[in-house]
Amino acid sequence: MPTKLLTALFITSALLVSQPASAQVTTSQYDNARTGAYLAEKTLKPRNVNARQFGKLFTFPVDGDVYAQPLYVPGVEVPGQGKHNVLYIATENDTVYAFDAEGNPRTPLWQASFATAKSGIAPLSEDIVQCPFIAPVVGITSTPVIDLKSGTLYVLARTRERAGNIHGENFVQRLHALAITTGVEKFGGPVEIKASVPGTGAGSSNGSVAFDPLRENPRAALLLVNNFVYLTWASSCDVGPYHGWVLAYDAETLKQTGVFNTSPDADQSGIWAGDTGPAADRNGNIFVATGNGKFDADSKGHDYGDSLLKLDLGPDGLALRDYFTPADQEQLNASDADLGSGGPVLLPDQPGPHPHLLLIGGKGATIYLLDRDRLGNYQKITHMDPVQTIPAASDILGAMGYWNQNVYFLGSHDVLRDFALENGQLVLKATAHGPKFTDPGATPTISADGAKNGIVWVIETKTWDGRNRPAVLHAYDATDVSKELYNTEENGARDRPATALRFTIPAVANGRVYIGTKNQVAVYGILPAGK
Repeated sequence: MPTKLLTALFITSALLVSQPASAQVTTSQYDNARTGAYLAEKTLKPRNVNARQFGKLFTFPVDGDVYAQPLYVPGVEVPGQGKHNVLYIATENDTVYAFDAEGNPRTPLWQASFATAKSGIAPLSEDIVQCPFIAPVVGITSTPVIDLKSGTLYVLARTRERAGNIHGENFVQRLHALAITTGVEKFGGPVEIKASVPGTGAGSSNGSVAFDPLRENPRAALLLVNNFVYLTWASSCDVGPYHGWVLAYDAETLKQTGVFNTSPDADQSGIWAGDTGPAADRNGNIFVATGNGKFDADSKGHDYGDSLLKLDLGPDGLALRDYFTPADQEQLNASDADLGSGGPVLLPDQPGPHPHLLLIGGKGATIYLLDRDRLGNYQKITHMDPVQTIPAASDILGAMGYWNQNVYFLGSHDVLRDFALENGQLVLKATAHGPKFTDPGATPTISADGAKNGIVWVIETKTWDGRNRPAVLHAYDATDVSKELYNTEENGARDRPATALRFTIPAVANGRVYIGTKNQVAVYGILPAGK
């Protein structure tokens, strides 16, 4: 394609969105606070989401497993194909697809593949990463993020690349910036992920710890804040050596602008987040939680195992501004009870002495409600208690959802619970009936028309042991979660999705519900008359 045409497509892509911002899904869990709430839903209501009126409409077959939450942009002008509401899907086979979200047509509007046999580039295999949790291949796991201002989709992809008979294979991770209209690379991208920090930790050499593209596994979603893209990493099955990394890139130049390592003089402290995303407040502060690893910040060290970190990006790069570490951090680390197995959620401003609140939970089976203006550092030293702690039934392997002064939570080996947010405290309001979900529970999505017609959506996925089973989509009345509205097993022959994948989060947009499964995305909505 001629350079002038490409330039024109890039410049005009920011003008191609015709709907209000609330009708778009451009990041994991709908916003940077990670509330999980889609507030522009006009079609789906508690009265019409039932097995008689609602069900599976069709599927989008793709070339790999879909762990990333699908994204949605309405009114995109696709060159030569007209205007479409576009659904963006990323797969573990290192492919990004753009589909018409209503299935007209069912074939992709475009697709971009970062791995091709002809070029000697392929996704990684489960054997190479020594972990069966993502199989058979590992390519794109993290939910991408879209910048509507420039019309750009940012995606992080892992590949293995033939390096000749002598050198074997190289393992590479790259940040891609794709035009949402065409899938063409922008801003001179992609850029290869490279980073190092001073340190003596695992894998260090000559007083420096370098990013390892083989061992570092990105699961948490990408984050876009103030024209910067943030990426985070943990590991595959705790296979080391690995560290927790947070990297920042300029969204317009793809220049690396910040590097933070959570364990420079130790190891581990990865950022998993149960495939949810790091959160950010209106001031640009970034919040991530780590799992496993040594903690020694209380004695002037630099290692932050099992801690909630508050970072910001300044002229000198990424810097730690505050942190919270539970008093029992040593026990959490010894028992693999990662705090970082869950993702943070920022709540809207509240009355009382703690207006800016944050929720986080991990394998220690405790929900922490924290004051994000004063996180408290290490409890064992400061004796600063969280604003509130709530015991959970078991591990927390995802994030909570928030809508209309309600917090929705579904931990491992439990049912959906609704906590009312009253005067800056959580009070149990309602509990769903029915069998308990197994590990890992679920991260909720809430669809609503502003403050009315709220529905809580969750996907029942598969447990850690890898046994295959179909995914199950559930819908609950958000005003009373004891009322289940619908699930895909009520009419399994018609509605059952394909094989479940772990940690997947439903995406709701414009009267449709999209769920990622093995090799396809299933699409649900109001059924045509007579179906």
